[in-house]
Amino acid sequence: MGRKVYVTRALPRAVMEELGKVCEVTVNDAPRPATKEELLEGVKGRDAIVTMLNDPVTAEVIAAAGPQLRLIANYAVGYNNIDLAEAARRGVWVTNTPDVLTNATADMAWALLFAAARHIPAGDRLVRTGTFAWAPEFMLGADITGRTLGVVGAGRIGRNFARKARHGFDMKVLYAGRHPVPEFEAETEGRFVPLEELLRASDFVSLHVPLTPETRHMIGAKELAMMKPTAILINSSRGPVVEEKALAAALKSRTIWAAGLDVYENEPDVEPELKALDNVALAPHLGTATTGTRYEMGLMVVRNVAAALEGQEPPNVVK
Repeated sequence: MGRKVYVTRALPRAVMEELGKVCEVTVNDAPRPATKEELLEGVKGRDAIVTMLNDPVTAEVIAAAGPQLRLIANYAVGYNNIDLAEAARRGVWVTNTPDVLTNATADMAWALLFAAARHIPAGDRLVRTGTFAWAPEFMLGADITGRTLGVVGAGRIGRNFARKARHGFDMKVLYAGRHPVPEFEAETEGRFVPLEELLRASDFVSLHVPLTPETRHMIGAKELAMMKPTAILINSSRGPVVEEKALAAALKSRTIWAAGLDVYENEPDVEPELKALDNVALAPHLGTATTGTRYEMGLMVVRNVAAALEGQEPPNVVK
């Protein structure tokens, strides 16, 4: 075997067993992400590193691994945590786990939409801690079927989410992005519009963009003020896409009606003002958290590692 791989956080047991068949594995088995010091020490002398989305794989970390490093395999579809330029300069492949998590992440966005629209978190707390009595205007939520959905980002997950909106809930779909996407329109009957028009016209706005310098804080106070006071914002993409303090202020003042979040600007920390509000549904980054999805993501990582250790280009190289 001979090839050494460092895993920054233990993957599902069955995946770790498969990985152990192709390399010598060292894993951070602490019930938390590796610290910077642990990361710098753990990667030394490794031929590949299996990383999580919350691991900052900086130039310093890549250099600490040594010249034999062949691969950084991210256990996520996103890879904004990795210094791609430094990896490329050193001839190190970077891979991710696309496709297998599309359904799970889009489904999570739907869970957030329903939770925010129908007061599910507040209702759950009420049932557990108090009493309630049905009344005609008790905890009235927002209608979903037939409303207008704005999808920001027309990639795999955004398209999957929008397709379910159109064909499952008869929603009118608007979408915004860098350019029109014919496949998106064919599957969803969606109409490409500028972001400003989408924000003003949509009853629900769902974010499905990668984190880049252009998308960081793309939703701030200015954009939130464009939305309907009855609108609901959903973010299951990357936390820093939304300026959290501005969102908390908009929810508190009812500039928008509600929000559903699975990701956070300074994760795992969450803006305290958000935690105090009843009109936001908060989930602990559960987008890919299904048994089948996490297993398939792991097998994709194993295939990437196996190929790289054999000197072959891995199947999921980030281009």
